[in-house]
Amino acid sequence: MASSGITSKGLGWLAIIRIGLVQASIGAMVMLTTTVLNRLMVVEYALAAAIPAGLVGWHYAVQLCRPLWGHGSDKGGSRAVWVLGGIVVLGLGAIMAVQTTVMMSGSFALAMAVGVIAYTLIGVGVGASGTSALALLASGVAPERRAAAAAVTWIMMVTGIVVSAITVGALLQPYSPERLLTVATGLLMTCVAITALAVFRLEPRGGIQANSFAQTAKDGPTPSFGEALREILHEKAARRFTIFIFVSMMAFNMQDLILEPFAGLVFGMTPGQSTQLGGMQSGGVLAGMIVAGIGGSAFAGRMPIELRHWIVFGCLGSALALAGLSVAAIAGPGWPLAPNVFALGFCNGLFAVAAIGAMMGLAGSGRKTREGVRMGVWGAAQAIAFGLGGLIGAVGVDAARRALASDGSAFQLIFAIEAGLFVLAAALAIRATSAGAQPAHQEKRSLDTAGEGEVFA
Repeated sequence: MASSGITSKGLGWLAIIRIGLVQASIGAMVMLTTTVLNRLMVVEYALAAAIPAGLVGWHYAVQLCRPLWGHGSDKGGSRAVWVLGGIVVLGLGAIMAVQTTVMMSGSFALAMAVGVIAYTLIGVGVGASGTSALALLASGVAPERRAAAAAVTWIMMVTGIVVSAITVGALLQPYSPERLLTVATGLLMTCVAITALAVFRLEPRGGIQANSFAQTAKDGPTPSFGEALREILHEKAARRFTIFIFVSMMAFNMQDLILEPFAGLVFGMTPGQSTQLGGMQSGGVLAGMIVAGIGGSAFAGRMPIELRHWIVFGCLGSALALAGLSVAAIAGPGWPLAPNVFALGFCNGLFAVAAIGAMMGLAGSGRKTREGVRMGVWGAAQAIAFGLGGLIGAVGVDAARRALASDGSAFQLIFAIEAGLFVLAAALAIRATSAGAQPAHQEKRSLDTAGEGEVFA
């Protein structure tokens, strides 16, 4: 079984890197649909920001079914099949989304009809592939490696976003609909091929049931979906962690759909330049993840106080960076926009790695539920937050532009609200990780069973 990367300690580092390649492919494909196409609709096709935001929000709404897909991968014989199938569906949806953008200059009603179908497929593809990939990681990695493995795969995902954003941004200059279709097709075909190679013989023969770590703390048959969901919702640690993820991810995504339009409307950047600016932010996220992973507790995962420091510092740093963008919205050209955006991404990466390490620990701590359902629940919470955040940011900008009659003032208001959400997320993180937040006699488990996620109890 050497080809699968399985060792006596579960998934080896080669297998973890292969799962990271899957995450990188997902990130690259989603980057195309949520940033590049969003900017083109708002700036080049002069549509209200709420239109692409609504389509992106719909793909997040579809991901509310993540727990069901996770439960399906728990019961199925192979998570790799779910991963590859989801990537193929994601690719089909993404190329339809590109066609939707090109059609906006013609029949708007037809374009929107195609767009709804496209973003439905994107939501199904992201949910099925992403949930199954993370469940495979949580179930196949030994407890002491979970936080490090999570950090490695998410760093690779951000790397995929950065590389694809910079490459697509360069290839789109000068912009034309024909060039967009060519570049997008090449990117999507490459991502599907990488995923197919990454998951080939990744799992041991016999699927997830042959993996010795898939049955941690739960040796019986897979529970029903309803039973699994009830168990998760009754855990105080899981509930508090979910609330923190919801608020922080909403804050994180409020700027996602408006950053490139902001660069185009306020700073006069071209499509290629604004795409590269998005890559600069993702580069900051990557740097923050590396710094937190090496210098913090994400790889060791033993000290609650260290996790709290990284999460709170990342959230407050993100709030400060957004305050800088608020100033930039009024200052306009001349403001150091690229360093400001990089700083925002860097602080996002700091809190993300600590949160991901805790998530991986909690994913394997259920008494009966398997990792697929648990990752699905947190994925669904994140999807709701992402969808609401992006929609609120875009609709808020549209409303503020009409009310204030100033692009700069409109963006300033939204960035300030987002900064406030990050401050709230920092407060929630302190509550979630504070010592004594839960009496010791409640939900008592050994560290060997609970893993690093117990710091959120």
